[in-house]
Amino acid sequence: MPPSPTVEAPLCASATAARPSATAAETAAPYTLPDLVCFAHLHWDFVWQRPQHLLSRFAQHGRVFYVEDAFYHADDSVEPHMEVKERQDGVRVVVAHLPQRLRADEAGADQAQAELLTRFFHEQRITTYAFWYYTPMALGKSRPFRPVLTVYDCMDELANFKFAHPELKSRERELFDKADLVFTGGQTLYEAKREQHADAHAFPSSIDKAHFGQARGPLAEPADQAGIPHPRIGFFGVVDERLDIELLRQLAHNHPAWQFVIIGPVVKIDPATLPRTPNVHYLGGKDYQELPAYLKGWNVATLLFADNESTRFISPTKTPEYLAAGNPVVSTPIRDVVRPYGDLNLVQIADNAADFGRAIATALAQRDDADWRQRTDAYLATISWDQTWQAMTDLMQQRLAAKPPAAARAANLALGEPAAAQALERSLQAPATT
Repeated sequence: MPPSPTVEAPLCASATAARPSATAAETAAPYTLPDLVCFAHLHWDFVWQRPQHLLSRFAQHGRVFYVEDAFYHADDSVEPHMEVKERQDGVRVVVAHLPQRLRADEAGADQAQAELLTRFFHEQRITTYAFWYYTPMALGKSRPFRPVLTVYDCMDELANFKFAHPELKSRERELFDKADLVFTGGQTLYEAKREQHADAHAFPSSIDKAHFGQARGPLAEPADQAGIPHPRIGFFGVVDERLDIELLRQLAHNHPAWQFVIIGPVVKIDPATLPRTPNVHYLGGKDYQELPAYLKGWNVATLLFADNESTRFISPTKTPEYLAAGNPVVSTPIRDVVRPYGDLNLVQIADNAADFGRAIATALAQRDDADWRQRTDAYLATISWDQTWQAMTDLMQQRLAAKPPAAARAANLALGEPAAAQALERSLQAPATT
């Protein structure tokens, strides 16, 4: 099958998969956080991953506003305005719409977005709030605000990604100065960031075991996968510069009887560079709710990541997801997969096509290995997104409680009292609000 075109994936989750468990709710300390405003570089409706898992849980307890990058129109006929999209998980997705003329004027675009956010905060009565950042580049539009708490959830080393903004590293240093807490998406990333912030904490990729565990039970075979012969060697995730295209090409060539099933949107790379042999099948992006049915039909799951700067700090969420589905896993030597999964002999590690092929051959018989399954399930029992979210919440509430009341009041002045709000608007040259 030919590769899928570069398109945005569909909405990738429902509220059901994201809700905290009853046990977590019963044992947790009372929730005391204010409104949470998240600034992200990822579209909410793109792929269901770390931000969605965490913020949908926050939204069960309070208001959450997810501020995406601005949408630029094709011409200058539109005036800057804000769009708010309600999601069934309780998160409100906020998108600034800007005219084309501002695309090349970064300072002007940031100014316009700051003005829109100022008015939006007034309209929504957002007066006491915490900021949660996924991208330091959002500082350009959020500097005028004074949150009572600032969190930087650093899920990737974005400066190493393709098309990274040249100012990203300097903006990150600025964000470190502002942040009360820094969370990292993996252990390797934590080891790098802990030298830059005194209150950094590692929160590696976690798992919604109940959701992916469905793959161990009866599920209907998806129509676009049903006709693919076995054995099936699968991968799901964003297909971008992190995928080892040459490894996939060599594996497909060396093992023509194996069928390689690739699920996910193709972004930032030319789809024409992907291998097109008859035993490689590109099924495109899938809804988060559909993934267990696809996983059930695989014989082995893989992490086909290249060894480059963009993968140096990644902690793939799909590792525990594959395992929860009952799939044997083979991975390239990504540090946060080697530690702990490789070290615990839960995932096989291989760094070249020949060894990767041999590891897959071994993994094809691993599904029936009772000892491997027992050890895998014992490890997975120690992690969950509920536990991760609760630990983050506890740290946030502790840091907020430790702040003197005067500091919280001063932070609220920027948007919480009329006189201060009007002064802020004058500084932004925005029209006064009523």
